[in-house]
Amino acid sequence: MFSKILIANRGEIALRIARTCRELGIRTVIAHSAADKDSLPVAYADESLQVGPAAPRRSYLNSAAIVEAALQAGAQAIHPGYGFLSEDPDFAEICEANGIAFIGPCASLMARLGDKAEARKMAAEAGLPVLPGSPAATRGADEALQAADEVGYPVMIKAAAGGGGRGMAIVRRRQDLPSVYARTQADAQAIFGDPRLYLERYLERTRHLEVQVIGDSFGNTVHLGVRDCSVQRRRQKLIEESPAPGIPAPLAERMGKAAADAARYVGYTGAGTYEFLLDSDHQFYFIEVNCRIQVEHPVTEMVTGLDLVREQILIAAGRPASLTQPDVQIRGVSMECRVNAEDPARDFAPAPGTIAEFAVPGGPFTRIETHGRVGLVVPPYYDSLLAKAVVWAPDRDQAIARMERVLGEFLVRGPGITTTTGFLRQVLANPLFLAGAHTTAMVDQMLDKQATVGQ
Repeated sequence: MFSKILIANRGEIALRIARTCRELGIRTVIAHSAADKDSLPVAYADESLQVGPAAPRRSYLNSAAIVEAALQAGAQAIHPGYGFLSEDPDFAEICEANGIAFIGPCASLMARLGDKAEARKMAAEAGLPVLPGSPAATRGADEALQAADEVGYPVMIKAAAGGGGRGMAIVRRRQDLPSVYARTQADAQAIFGDPRLYLERYLERTRHLEVQVIGDSFGNTVHLGVRDCSVQRRRQKLIEESPAPGIPAPLAERMGKAAADAARYVGYTGAGTYEFLLDSDHQFYFIEVNCRIQVEHPVTEMVTGLDLVREQILIAAGRPASLTQPDVQIRGVSMECRVNAEDPARDFAPAPGTIAEFAVPGGPFTRIETHGRVGLVVPPYYDSLLAKAVVWAPDRDQAIARMERVLGEFLVRGPGITTTTGFLRQVLANPLFLAGAHTTAMVDQMLDKQATVGQ
């Protein structure tokens, strides 16, 4: 087992990882930017090392500085959390070359699964259903036009190196494809440093579902049920829950088994997520693999009783996973809302500032993960996530009622600070959401309606 782990992240996820390490008796080192020197994760960790200025590219995305910090601190492993370097195979390879365990899948597998076109090919080989589309990255707009003609419109153009809801564009008419292709290619190059694109059929009003998997180096691969993350704004998740509402048990089990089989097929180790789209006929299609812990992992922990970060650490240390598939039991319903420092009235623009008043909810079966505190300067350099509100209840109606109470209890005030709690409560009250009949289009439809009424 590791005696010291360096955490290469910030915010609530850095604090969450550090807490599990403390329970395991592992000392922690936080690699942080100058902007985060007074943060809660830095105060909580056993040690901290500043790796650069506020700008992410010179701190949290600075592979050389982070590995040097780990070597200097004597850390045997690095936990990357999510975002930043968590799915960077080059970073994982640098860790391995320096004798440092990367807490995640190996660099070579991460590189293949991180290439969305390659991951799609691997999924098909493993027997997962995939949407009709180009068999590989397309070689220019002419080849994309040919593929789109075969697939049928509308189509989605995607960056092969994409992620986080970026590098994607919908094309509904053939005459629009060349210009959209060129624009998306330029975006892919600018954002990911990789211009390759592929395309697949675009499904309207789908459910976005995902399956949490865990695999160890002993061939044991399990799935931990199906999460729903269909509540999205411009493909950015806002609310997640487990189990996915309205999904028949046989379908959920079929999806889970398919994801676990696919993970076993590629030799996946650690915690990962297979993501799917579900159409109105209850047919599911693979879309991507996330080779890391996810923001929404607490909902799976709440219904299974499993600490996923603990599993990541144990597996990276060469231990077997804590359970096999027959041991997995899903109990009750868990829901997570992402509380962001954003202003819904200004098209969800980031709302950085200094927190003057801060009080988080409590109560039964309520879990708040946050790095917020009075005096915290919410900087403009990073993701706007301020807190995750997570609840558990015996059934979905009680979970929604509990989450409504929790969101109403949040107190976050300060110059420039605005949060999304009010908007999240609107979503909870939406009849489609209450009925478990929402799709990925629901939030955008709500916003369009509000904009129309305001005109």
